[in-house]
Amino acid sequence: MYYVYILASRNHGTLYIGVTNSLRSRLDQHRRGEGSTFVRQYSVHRLVYAETYERPDEAIAREKQLKRWNRDWKVRLIEENNPDWNDLGHLVE
Repeated sequence: MYYVYILASRNHGTLYIGVTNSLRSRLDQHRRGEGSTFVRQYSVHRLVYAETYERPDEAIAREKQLKRWNRDWKVRLIEENNPDWNDLGHLVE
């Protein structure tokens, strides 16, 4: 499985969009301050949204699409699925 995910620093805070084949490992890596200077610099550690794909090319295409979206669209996507901006990291296997 492949995952496209959005991290946030806080409610309506700084956003980071990424793609990975191991969401748990990637979250752990981000929270240790590894793997992304941006995530470390802006303390973007709260998993607020994720999508699952079977093929890597689908996940990468979606990641690129989301990165092109304006901020309002990204916020709407998050709030449609996670209105309180809860950290969903504990739900990840």
